[in-house]
Amino acid sequence: MNGRIHHFEAVAFVENFNLRELAQAIPGGRLRAHELRYPLEGGGEVFVYPFGAAVFHDAAAERRERFLERIRATLRAPARKVVAESFTVREEPGAKIGFAEGVLQIAELGPARAAAVAIVVAQSAAMEYYERLVDDLFGRTDALVDRLEKTGTVRARPARLHRFIGEAITSRNEVLSVLHLLDKPDEVWEDPELDRIYDDLRAEFDLTDRYQSLEIKLRGVQESLELVLDVARDRRMWLLEMSIAGLILVELVLSIWRR
Repeated sequence: MNGRIHHFEAVAFVENFNLRELAQAIPGGRLRAHELRYPLEGGGEVFVYPFGAAVFHDAAAERRERFLERIRATLRAPARKVVAESFTVREEPGAKIGFAEGVLQIAELGPARAAAVAIVVAQSAAMEYYERLVDDLFGRTDALVDRLEKTGTVRARPARLHRFIGEAITSRNEVLSVLHLLDKPDEVWEDPELDRIYDDLRAEFDLTDRYQSLEIKLRGVQESLELVLDVARDRRMWLLEMSIAGLILVELVLSIWRR
């Protein structure tokens, strides 16, 4: 098969990155608003994003691991790698833009197009982490609702439910604000062909549908937890009322007995 093959390897972490601090700790990169780009010694390059993802372009495994160690050394807490994703681009002069068996075919890659590929692969890897997180929240919420359906009550304490709701809201806010899934890179607006490549890549990775699915699930988790919390509060109020009624009854019995 003719043409040059480009490999993009994304690594997503639980932790977010402060690009300005990272640029100071690891000099030699080109810092932009939502991207930090480094050439790698020995060949290849790496794109680092604030939502905790790094994408390596045509970098050998040892160079990737060496750079990731440099990133880990700058973090305040031990970095936890959670997701890895790869993507392939075939560059061949005269080729029409399109996908064949999951491989993007393109006439010329170039720096701007490489950046567009990298950010979409990074977003997909980060999205997978959030999908796992939200699926866990969804499963835990389902267990609470199922218990409510079977027993008609909730035994969880309101404080625990408050923490759970806070966790769901935090996750939702992070998904909405950190991934920048609806923001196109500046170069895309200036190049119609690059705009098409970017849109095709987003469609290939189903980013928009996956993003909307996360929003719907998080909204459902939040609404379900608020309902469960209301039931838990009603149960506590019922228990309080029963306790007060019991104390009144005891007081009456004692008053009659004293007579």
